[in-house]
Amino acid sequence: MSWIKDNKFMVALGGGTLAGAAMLVFWGMQGSSRYQAAKDEFDAAAAEAAGFESLALYPKLENQASKRKALDEYRKSLGSLQSAFEPFRTKEVKNATPQDFANSLLAANTEVREAFAASGAVVPEPFFVGFEKYKTSLAPAKITGVLDYQLTSIKNVLLALAAAKPTELKNLYRPSLLEEDGQAYTPSASDAARAFPLEVAFVGPEKSAREFLSTITKPENQYVVVRNLRIINEKADPPKTTDAKFDAAAKKEAAPAADAFSGGFVLPGDDASSGAAAGSSKPEPKPVDTSRILSQVLGSEQVQVFVRLDVLQFLPVKKLP
Repeated sequence: MSWIKDNKFMVALGGGTLAGAAMLVFWGMQGSSRYQAAKDEFDAAAAEAAGFESLALYPKLENQASKRKALDEYRKSLGSLQSAFEPFRTKEVKNATPQDFANSLLAANTEVREAFAASGAVVPEPFFVGFEKYKTSLAPAKITGVLDYQLTSIKNVLLALAAAKPTELKNLYRPSLLEEDGQAYTPSASDAARAFPLEVAFVGPEKSAREFLSTITKPENQYVVVRNLRIINEKADPPKTTDAKFDAAAKKEAAPAADAFSGGFVLPGDDASSGAAAGSSKPEPKPVDTSRILSQVLGSEQVQVFVRLDVLQFLPVKKLP
């Protein structure tokens, strides 16, 4: 203790030096960790940049012409795609009076019902081509244009179904449009078309389902996209051997066995048939028909079909940048 009292300056200098060294070690460790973090971040960025530089059209001056050519080709492909959808693009949707729309709705319902009746299909009694809410009331005048567009699309779909000759139309569901609920339809910047959803359920032979789907997916005057499809066979169990029926074959008398000389002798120069006739009075036995006609086991049953589809209304052409 006396030495410390006698050498206070040395003790203070040593303590300060030790504290400074500790602080330097601490700062060095902190700096090392920051350096390692910065180095890791730099290495990751450098690796990402190296990956970009390996691309075919990295933004370098020598790749400028190739990039411009690729953009021009992409712009042309988009332009040709927009031109391909031009026949399905509505020029103008005009609103009619509520009474005029009601008349069009009644005429469409009558036409569709007559088409189903002509094909022998059953239609549910409340059926009104999906516009049952306007069966006893008029549509708002400001939305009759879009409703008439949807009415025409639904009528075309139902006429195609009637032409396919189903057994029964089970259900038709048309979700309400935003305009019918008092809202406004505003397409987003990426929307190219507006979808009008529709759900149809029917029962019929497999041929009717095949013909209906083949018809509505052909782009003629309107563009239809099938979103969901479910087909169920009315026969839940697979066919069994007892399902096959055979036509009863007519019983025929078996021909008696011929002996070695039943055909008679045929001398050189004689006709074989005349010799047989002369030497034997027994007629030639007719072949026994052992064929059987199978009854159809598969293909004649009914199928239950549920299809959810969208009728697309293509929006006006967007100007490309």
